[in-house]
Amino acid sequence: MLNALWIGFFVTAFGAAVLQFLGGDAAIFGVVMKAAFEAAGTAFEVALGLTGVMCLWLGVMKVGERAGFLDLLGRALAPLFARLFPEVPKGHPALGSITMNMAANVMGLDNAATPMGLKAMRELQSLNPSPDTASDAQILFLVLNASSVTLLPVTIFTYRAQMGAQDPSDVFIPILMATYCSTLAGFLFISVVQRIRLDGVVLAWMVGITALVGALAGYFAQLPAARMTLQSSALSNFLLLLLVLVFLLGAAWKRVNAYEAFIDGAKEGFQVAVGIIPYLVAMLVGIGMLRASGALPAFVETVRGGVQALGFDAAWVDGLPTMLMKPLSGSGARAMMVETMRASGADSFAGRLSSIVQGSTETTFYVLAVYFGAVGIKRVRHAVAGGLIADLAGFTAAVAVTYLFFAG
Repeated sequence: MLNALWIGFFVTAFGAAVLQFLGGDAAIFGVVMKAAFEAAGTAFEVALGLTGVMCLWLGVMKVGERAGFLDLLGRALAPLFARLFPEVPKGHPALGSITMNMAANVMGLDNAATPMGLKAMRELQSLNPSPDTASDAQILFLVLNASSVTLLPVTIFTYRAQMGAQDPSDVFIPILMATYCSTLAGFLFISVVQRIRLDGVVLAWMVGITALVGALAGYFAQLPAARMTLQSSALSNFLLLLLVLVFLLGAAWKRVNAYEAFIDGAKEGFQVAVGIIPYLVAMLVGIGMLRASGALPAFVETVRGGVQALGFDAAWVDGLPTMLMKPLSGSGARAMMVETMRASGADSFAGRLSSIVQGSTETTFYVLAVYFGAVGIKRVRHAVAGGLIADLAGFTAAVAVTYLFFAG
């Protein structure tokens, strides 16, 4: 799918350029090729600038992991997952892998989350009576992964810092709200289809988290725009600084060498930053050519005109390319986010919206292909519907919270 999508970028850009050439723009092919070269340079500069911040945060996360916070979170989540997956026998290793995968996702430890997720899917497959058809437990697990609740969206902060955001973490609270909405929508859909029993433990988690997110939204909603932005930024940075301090103190308490842990995590961060260069170049070149050829602006303006004709504000339309790309390709959506920030500014409404959209949910079709493909699942049943419902809820919430926090 990604291959066809990427080739489609170039075919569409070429077709749009030909139309403009026939319309009298003799310089269009030069403009498109110039955009391709500039996009390749931008991709390298962005990836190079990511290195330091990526080393910082993955280093901090490694300290937290070795200090035992991942295990602590896993133990806290275990009673909840035992009820959400009733067909998994008590004490089965699948529950432990599911718990650790979700804990890693919540902490933003992608490198740890994926191997644990694949292990959990294989263990769930051992309980599956129809090996080529997704079980209820596998579907719920996939949708929870695809909706991707992440407390610390490090990558997004890193890209925003590189693209010149004055306060890269000012989208922290909005992302938390949007990603919670996507997860809640996906879970509620699956719970209805699978008739999951919502007992006291499940309801306590739902009510508690909903109350917390609702209280945040209610508090910030009643503030003037300037104070809302200032206070949400202050809260975001306080929580991030507190997290770093807690990790370091936890490491000291457990007699973990925090410095060595940080260095090991920073080394991983360096490898991640260097490793994304080819992917970022590939996607940014394709998107840059789409924009220069006029195809992408024409699509956005067509949608904008339709929205305005219906009498609605159309500022959110600038985030539409990232929304459309997100379920299909993580690298493509990331490139769309970077391109939007480059074109409109990291602190513009569009730049912040694209960042919040990027953090609101995961790449549904990629997760489905990797997790189900690893165990040979061919019939996915209602997994796609659950993932896309979570995506839609996340995108809708992203638009709402961006207007709430940044429209003033």
